[in-house]
Amino acid sequence: MYTSRNFKTKKAFKEAILAGEKVTVYQPAGIGETPTDGIVCCEGPHYPQPHTWYAEVTLANGYVVKVK
Repeated sequence: MYTSRNFKTKKAFKEAILAGEKVTVYQPAGIGETPTDGIVCCEGPHYPQPHTWYAEVTLANGYVVKVK
């Protein structure tokens, strides 16, 4: 899964969540349904750039609330 904003680093992603930024996730190419609650895995930066970070995130009401 990708995040709604193309974070270059996992650190930047974590900082945005801690700062209260509203971030959602989505499945590229429409593969499957995008969950709104629970735990999912995300990767970044977005294709075609090589993925350099991976994160387990917790979703609540469609928004990322925690990044591991």
